Amino acid sequence: MTRVSVGGRLHFGFQNLSLAHRRLYGGVGVALGTPRLVLTAGRHDAVDCPEDGARPYVERAVDCLDVPGATVTVEEPLPRHAGLGSGTQLALAALVAVAGAYDQSVDPRERAPALGRGGRSGIGVATFERGGFVVDGGHPTELFTTAPPEPGEWAVPPVVARHTLPTDWRFVVAVPDTEPGPSGEQEDASMRSVVESADPGIAEDVAQLVTQHLLPAAATGDRPAFGEAVARLGRLNGAWYADEQGGVYRPPAGRVIEALSGVPAATGVGQSSWGPSVYALTSAGNADKVADAARETLDAIGGGEVLVTTPRNEGATVTDDHATAADD
Repeated sequence: MTRVSVGGRLHFGFQNLSLAHRRLYGGVGVALGTPRLVLTAGRHDAVDCPEDGARPYVERAVDCLDVPGATVTVEEPLPRHAGLGSGTQLALAALVAVAGAYDQSVDPRERAPALGRGGRSGIGVATFERGGFVVDGGHPTELFTTAPPEPGEWAVPPVVARHTLPTDWRFVVAVPDTEPGPSGEQEDASMRSVVESADPGIAEDVAQLVTQHLLPAAATGDRPAFGEAVARLGRLNGAWYADEQGGVYRPPAGRVIEALSGVPAATGVGQSSWGPSVYALTSAGNADKVADAARETLDAIGGGEVLVTTPRNEGATVTDDHATAADD
């Protein structure tokens, strides 16, 4: 039996969504300590996975590894389609766990395209590998097609910058009770629409923001500057997405962001990916104050969940439970 544990991630945005520039996408994000995905896998003669949401990922992992099957249990799930990277983390965790159960060595980055992951952003793969704050290099724009490419017809974007973030930073994550963000074919269609009409000038502003503000702040551990930069990155990305998601932020994330932006202790507030999750960066000492403000706001708009978490500066944890299983 092999156990894999990995946290979620925040996706702050892309560096470019315009076909007028040489590189497309280029994700920016950070690994989180919680919420976590924990799953175990053992050998089996077929796919045995009682978690319906995880079963397709297990089936694809079994096919990719050319093994007869696996029994997989999701002990702790990540919220699905909430902007926290559940799909990629589940796909890679299933792959690594099933491989471990069969004593196989596997490279998650190399296999991710066959699992249908890494087609746009490489942040999920990179944070699974090493954690931390990550900027990826995107894809050559010339590879963009109006129809989604088949799984495996791309390589995961390269990591062009990675930084360990201070352990006393805290991310307050608010997840409103609302419809999940787009995924699958719906997300593909929305992204293609955004790319085909994206303003190239926004990418120029993003490039200056990333190189002159965000990366130096990450490298030096300057939390206020980092928070200010990721919040602005989110607003710039929201201008690209406005037609597809009903505004700069996807409702009701905008109301949460507006409320938390008024809390002095929150140095950076934004929407992760398509939402609905909202993040606020603060210090360990002020985390409870920001979390209380998030809960008050969520209660006013229909409820939701708030958690306080740290950056995760390491990749997924993989443990071999063969000995423990034998002892039991």
